[in-house]
Amino acid sequence: MDLNLKGKAFLVAGGSRGLGLGIATALAAEGALVSLGSRGPEAKGEAEKLSSGYGTNAQGFHLDVTDPDSITEWVQGTHEVFRRIDGLVVNGGGPPSGSFEDFDDEAWSRAYELTLLSAVRLIRAARPLLRVNGSGANGSGANGSGAIVTVTSTSIKEPIPNLILSNVFRSGVSSLVKSLAPSLALDGIRINNIVPGRIDTDRVATLDRLQAQRDGVTSEEVRAVHEGKIPLNRYGEPSEFGKIAAFLLSNAASYSTGSTVVVDGGRTNFIW
Repeated sequence: MDLNLKGKAFLVAGGSRGLGLGIATALAAEGALVSLGSRGPEAKGEAEKLSSGYGTNAQGFHLDVTDPDSITEWVQGTHEVFRRIDGLVVNGGGPPSGSFEDFDDEAWSRAYELTLLSAVRLIRAARPLLRVNGSGANGSGANGSGAIVTVTSTSIKEPIPNLILSNVFRSGVSSLVKSLAPSLALDGIRINNIVPGRIDTDRVATLDRLQAQRDGVTSEEVRAVHEGKIPLNRYGEPSEFGKIAAFLLSNAASYSTGSTVVVDGGRTNFIW
């Protein structure tokens, strides 16, 4: 399927590694223009790899999602380079693991700013530019409609042990998406959640290692236990996750907004 993304421009927060890089790669493979936002220095190098590997234009920018000025500079800088913004990926590293007793007010505030307030700020900054490329509620028009995808977690459906900060604030992001979908639709902008299960990223490797330390076993043993609970019997690849996100950002998903798409190999058992 041709997703018709060639020449369209996308902002990918946290785009230099893990799930964000998986999405950026899938977009670049479709010929999209991609802006990788990252707090670390690796965004420019990964952007160069995507540009040379897929013959498109990918750019790396510094981005700190806890800093509103940094978000504004990234969005505006991307628009100056590409002259258009067609989609936004709301993504970032998750808050630290731990239980209720582990965190004071400051830790809760940092997690709120990192996970929930960053989503608010990213959407607020990108919305006016997405509206330019949007085309009204019916999603028709020469430029197609704008699209936003927020990367959340299976914790929005089923709280994960020892991840209380993520459980609380990622659920807030999911509610934000559902709340915004009707008003964004009036501007021709779709917004959906995409929920990763156990995807083979540095973040999941860290969580496995921490669990292994708590349980007195190896990381390999922890991974084997998790894989045994997944019907497809393995962790997912960032590329598999990225392709589904690219679909949601494309007009192939033109009738999908306010929805939550789970990419977890069948692990979670919830119905709703």
